[in-house]
Amino acid sequence: MAVDEPHRVVCHLDALLEERGMTLAALADAVGVTVVNLSVLKNNRAKAIRYSTLTALCDVLGCQPGDLFSVER
Repeated sequence: MAVDEPHRVVCHLDALLEERGMTLAALADAVGVTVVNLSVLKNNRAKAIRYSTLTALCDVLGCQPGDLFSVER
């Protein structure tokens, strides 16, 4: 796969939020990012994520990066 091709990374934020009974707005507040940025991530439109944001998401959701993301084959 070339770098300029569409990515195959899938975000599982919806499922994690549902499992935890948490809203996107509550997560945004807890992590310190905007709802818009989380929505972009959740809808698989993000092109990158900062490690600090990923760390905060994992801390708040009590998960590992592999719980948040997978790569489609």
